[in-house]
Amino acid sequence: MRVRAGIALLTVGTTVLAGCTDTPPRAAGPAVTNTTPAPATSAAPPDGTTTKGTTAPPSATGWRVGARPLPLRPDGYGEMRPTPPELVERSLPTRDLLPPPRDGRYAATVDPVPAEVLRRSTWQPGCPVAAGDLRYLTMSFWGFDGRAHTGEMLVNASVAEQVTGIFGRLFAARFPLEEMRVTRAEELDAAPTGDGNNTTAFVCRPMRGKSSWSAHAKGLAIDVNPFCNPYHSGEVVLPELASAYLDRSRVRPGMLLPGGPAVAAFRAAGWTWGGTWTDPVDTMHFSATGH
Repeated sequence: MRVRAGIALLTVGTTVLAGCTDTPPRAAGPAVTNTTPAPATSAAPPDGTTTKGTTAPPSATGWRVGARPLPLRPDGYGEMRPTPPELVERSLPTRDLLPPPRDGRYAATVDPVPAEVLRRSTWQPGCPVAAGDLRYLTMSFWGFDGRAHTGEMLVNASVAEQVTGIFGRLFAARFPLEEMRVTRAEELDAAPTGDGNNTTAFVCRPMRGKSSWSAHAKGLAIDVNPFCNPYHSGEVVLPELASAYLDRSRVRPGMLLPGGPAVAAFRAAGWTWGGTWTDPVDTMHFSATGH
């Protein structure tokens, strides 16, 4: 059954900023046919999601997301490099994959996953969640371009209504997201480019370096603006080009901050935030399971 929600657009004097992620290296874990984890467009943390495999059109700065593969390190991540000048104050436009909302109001739908969406996703029969226990969401969001867009996401059915409520609060606060789309199967094997910034949830893969499944593989975790909110542990920064965003005192749009509207929205729903962890610090990551 389809569920629709509408929330009047609220005028907010100041846009509050929040966060980003990307994809990690290959690691041993539960076997999933045709979904062996590999580095993504921007590598993701040990429990992050992949945003690799898509090449966006060039922005006004000339930067084309996903167009520059990085040399691989022995650990499977891409070579970590200083943030390119074009991405230090990241504000890239959103490419519309779905029709944008027309009336300036937040809209969301909750549906069983369409067969076409399931085929292009990372779901396989060996995943720790049945296809029937996932839901396909569409949700309005504000882009860095100041325009309203419609994104898509796969989540566990048990949290679907929570998630549409959370993103309704982000929309009301005009919290910017660059991209929101379902992670595709081929992205798991794509070469890392270190510049991905896709807000996404379900990705069927184990936790990096562990034998247990990631909360993403159950549709119970969401990574928000990975590039603006990188994962880091020691010398590892993911996405690999996002080191400029390690300085959390330099507030920029899309950053997840303590007390900000995005963190508050997830916490109000009972989700935990990886930005409070000590090592690793997974600033992009929210989880309904605590992991």
